[in-house]
Amino acid sequence: MIEYLLFATFIGLLFHGIHRKVIARIQGRPGPPIWQEILHTLKFSFKETWIPKTASQTLFVGIVFVAIAIWSGALFILLTGGSILILFGIYLLHKIVEHGMGLSTGSPYTKFGAIRSVISAASELPLLVTVVAIYFFTRSLAIADITAYQEVHGPLLGIAFPAAVAMYLVILSKMHYGPFSIIEAKEIVSGNMTEHFGVWRAGLEVAYALKTYVLLYAFVLIFIGSLPLALTLLLMLLVLVSLSFVCAITPMLSPYDTVTVQSLVTGALVIYILILGVIVG
Repeated sequence: MIEYLLFATFIGLLFHGIHRKVIARIQGRPGPPIWQEILHTLKFSFKETWIPKTASQTLFVGIVFVAIAIWSGALFILLTGGSILILFGIYLLHKIVEHGMGLSTGSPYTKFGAIRSVISAASELPLLVTVVAIYFFTRSLAIADITAYQEVHGPLLGIAFPAAVAMYLVILSKMHYGPFSIIEAKEIVSGNMTEHFGVWRAGLEVAYALKTYVLLYAFVLIFIGSLPLALTLLLMLLVLVSLSFVCAITPMLSPYDTVTVQSLVTGALVIYILILGVIVG
């Protein structure tokens, strides 16, 4: 498991670098090398580390370990074929991490990020639609059963496409430089991560790398199925590039516009679930 955690962290950081590179190329900029995020994490690991005097020291440090722990747990759930309810429950815990990270420092910039993390909670609503739609088809919420179903009936991506769109939007909401990245907007510096530096920032980079790997892996596993690792990584990369394209051509929305868009999408998907219930049920 430790080896896979290291592998997932490396791939997640590499994906972050590719994400930045693709955005830059689409926008006509050279962009950083794709291994830049790996170098950043190593750099932060050896930089001077401090805790602001205004910070709650326990929360400031503890939130870093919590972030790493929950996404390590999420990866374990995927590898063992556990329940997507637990997986998505871990995803919801990340919202607590975002909020706690912002409140732990005493900085006004991070507090704004924490407040915006609450506003962006609408991004979790499509998860409910995803869970319900998957259950309609597979009659199970265990990842092992979902992948077994797809081996017999084909990928859920084709027969439950709106649910895949819902999860795609969830992943998009957690991508850097995206239309829903309101907690990292430039007007609040680096948002809720502004005061975390040195080894604490390196820990957060590791947690976020695991988050990206888990979300992309979950999308492929749930909607396409269990595949050889090389092919899975290729599909994850294709999904990432598509997300990067959206981030490159879409301006960042205002906090209230993000809620509006995500709520409208959720409403449309609820209608889809009702229609699905009539047809399938």
